[in-house]
Amino acid sequence: MNISARNQLQGTVKSVHHGEVNTEVELEIAPGVVVVSVVTRASAERLGLAPGRPAFVLIKASDVMVGTD
Repeated sequence: MNISARNQLQGTVKSVHHGEVNTEVELEIAPGVVVVSVVTRASAERLGLAPGRPAFVLIKASDVMVGTD
């Protein structure tokens, strides 16, 4: 797979929570480190996302914000 996104994290799908339109996917990229993403339900089904399956997190954004109180 060749893509332009530089931030690529490989992991294993931990959980998949389907909604009516969107699906929340938890991907464990290291022991105890989980990335959560929301994708369309159609995309989750097309990709065959299911717990225990390998997958990639691809991050391409112009800004990433972090905040605290």
